[in-house]
Amino acid sequence: MNIEFNRNEDLIKLSLSEMRQRLEKIHEGGGKKSIARQKERNKLTARERIAYLVDKEKPFIEIGAFAGYEMYAEQGGCPAGGTVAGIGYVSGRQCVIVANDQTVKAGAWFPITGKKNLRMQEIAMENHLPIIYLVDSAGVFLPMQDEIFPDKEHFGRIFRNNARMSAMGITQIAAVMGACVAGGAYLPIMSDETLMVENNGSIFLAGPYLVKAAIGEDVDIETLGGAITHTEISGIADYRFKTEEECMDHIREIISLLGEKKKAGFDRIAASDPKKVPAEIYGIYSSEGKPYDMLDIIERIVDNSEFVQFKEDYGKTIVCGYGRIEGWSVGIVANQRKIVKTKKGEVHLGGVIYNDSADKAARFILNCNQKKIPLVFLQDVTGFMVGSRSEHAGIIKDGAKMVNAVANSVVPKITIIIGNSYGAGNYAMCGKAYDPRFIYAWPSAKIAVMGGDQAAKTLMQIEVAAAKKTGKPLSEEEEQKMFNRIKERYDHQTTPYYAAARLWVDDIIDPLETRKVISEGISAANHNPEIGELKLGVFQV
Repeated sequence: MNIEFNRNEDLIKLSLSEMRQRLEKIHEGGGKKSIARQKERNKLTARERIAYLVDKEKPFIEIGAFAGYEMYAEQGGCPAGGTVAGIGYVSGRQCVIVANDQTVKAGAWFPITGKKNLRMQEIAMENHLPIIYLVDSAGVFLPMQDEIFPDKEHFGRIFRNNARMSAMGITQIAAVMGACVAGGAYLPIMSDETLMVENNGSIFLAGPYLVKAAIGEDVDIETLGGAITHTEISGIADYRFKTEEECMDHIREIISLLGEKKKAGFDRIAASDPKKVPAEIYGIYSSEGKPYDMLDIIERIVDNSEFVQFKEDYGKTIVCGYGRIEGWSVGIVANQRKIVKTKKGEVHLGGVIYNDSADKAARFILNCNQKKIPLVFLQDVTGFMVGSRSEHAGIIKDGAKMVNAVANSVVPKITIIIGNSYGAGNYAMCGKAYDPRFIYAWPSAKIAVMGGDQAAKTLMQIEVAAAKKTGKPLSEEEEQKMFNRIKERYDHQTTPYYAAARLWVDDIIDPLETRKVISEGISAANHNPEIGELKLGVFQV
């Protein structure tokens, strides 16, 4: 191995170590004291509940582990958005699982909690997956009620989705293992079946204190809305259990009885490991922006390291082609990061989308739609080519074709942000706004309108010009301080952690998990047989 390979490997392993340290802290939830209180009440933590429920021999793909990361500092933080969630297997059936973390502010809903829960329902709806709610929540976080209660994508959307999923025939099971208060009480009752744990589970529109204040009635929690009340008197709940383990055993039984439904039918054969060593990705990828060959990455992700390129000698700054991942047939669209030379003697910058690359990618995306092949986007893009030559050649209309194809694509799209994800390149390569079924980032990802240096220089030029107009031009030292301050703020906002905290990506993954998350994503998508008819908007030519 050469020196550069070793350096790349050291850098990405360092970033992975930092990621794991942050995850360890997130996994502590509300902290040791909160967990101890949970144990005193014979309650499992959210992560323990999921670990008990899912099939041990199958993968569990966590979604939104970094949701809320470094947000809400004044409120004491909201690790994982106060909810542990993901896609796992229960009795052999792939399911979406959402578990309130009661150790985080009693499981109260912050704005990011609502966004994360809606994302999980969206995944269930898009892929026709059963969804299991492990309920233990005090309801809306009242100090921030204006940011979580009334808007279209706020708390109430959860119950609208309950109703829509029911109409779609998507199984919903709610296990009430703790508090289920106020508006949140509708979630289990709008699910297909409701399970409750004695002495801990409770459901009511208003708790004892509010009942006393509202109508003067003195009543305890169990009498008001405990498991016995709702299974023997109100009929709201369907089953009750003495322990959480018994409750989750019954969930497994319910899921085991579900009938098999028609699937989309994406092609899959027996999986084969890549012939080239996947761990070598660590040394190939350059987090310092240096050129590398994207084919070297692809060949360590696809089965047998076999990848058939489409229009190999045309539009070389985007690589398109067919392969298999864990046996699934996929079409891959990836930014080429090595500097390429054309037959015309031109040198094209790596990571930049040129006219011919955009045309090629648009055509390939349409081909995959014709063939019903899921699409995988590997992003390391700095944007579309700029300058008079590109503008005269019509880069905007060629970029628009690619964006049109991505936006109207009807096969499942899965996006992995490897490195840069800048400007309109983010859109063309199926960023969050273009409805990828799943979108993940490596720890090396950077998501922004442009790179930190370019943004800082642009913003600084505006500030310098404004200072000159006031007759108080800045010194070189002042300009440098301003540049450093702007760049530091901008660089912070481009990190994958900033993006994952706001759910711009579903999670940050180890590059070696890329095959697994793509495979599980297509497996999920395969449960939805409804693939729309491909229709395109106007293409400018």
